Formats: sequence, C-alpha cells, structure tokens
Amino acid sequence: MRIIALTLAGLMALIMTSCANLDMNKGQQGAVGGSAGGALLGQAIGRSTEATLIGAAVGGLVGYIVGNEMDKFDRKELNHAYEFAPSGQTTSWQNPDSGNVYQVTPQPAYTTQSAPQRPCRQAEILATIDGKTEKTYTTACRNAQGQWELQNR
Repeated sequence: MRIIALTLAGLMALIMTSCANLDMNKGQQGAVGGSAGGALLGQAIGRSTEATLIGAAVGGLVGYIVGNEMDKFDRKELNHAYEFAPSGQTTSWQNPDSGNVYQVTPQPAYTTQSAPQRPCRQAEILATIDGKTEKTYTTACRNAQGQWELQNR
C-alpha cells in the first residue's frame, strides 16, 4: 500500500508541476480542482494518508477528463450556472457537438478575508462523457472584470 501511495504522490507532484504555469489548459485546471476535491473526500472517508493520496489521484484524473472535454459552449453554460443558478439548484445541458451532458449544482457564494471583494462559488459537476458519468468539484471566483473564472486550487 505504501508503494501505491508513493506512486500516487509522485503522479500528483507531476500533475501539479505541469500546472504551475499560468497558461494551464482546461484539462490541467480540471485536474487541479479534481485533485483537491478528491483529496478532501479521500481523507474524509479513509482518514489516512493513503486514502487522501488515492482520492487526490482519482479526483485529478476525473477533473482532467472533465476539463479536457469542455469546449467553449460548455464553458459558457458553466459560467451561466455560476452567474444565475440558485444555490443547490442543478442546471443541466447537453453539448450539441459532442453529445456530452453536464449537470452543475453551485453552492452559495462566499468571500475570504484575503479577498473580501472577490466572491467565489463552488459547484459539483456531473459529466456524462461517452456514456460514463463522473463527478468533480470546481471553484470559480469573479475576476477584476466581474466574470467568473475557474480557480487553480
């Protein structure tokens, strides 16, 4: 089990290193968000380092897949969900080109002490891609122009 945990830690370090630049692609952004969500879920369920690392690896992979599959149409719909969907209410759409189906459930907006003028929202995304449904979590915050921007957390 320790070998698996070390391998997963190495994999996560590689993913995070590749995401360190500011020009991250959609898949990398999804991997970062998925890794964070997966790590939290893994720790909550397994309460061990191994569970956290496994959760981070699985979440990172799912996030990468979802992020890589979203195109301009999907990002517009995701932004619409962040902007207009009431907290806890699911918004759904199907991409007319890819056939992928997304269900997004945003949570209440919040601010942090370090950025009190920059509201953020988390959302759960269920993505059905090629008949397989995956779940990931994202966070978006308003940028200086007031647009929702996915975070690299």
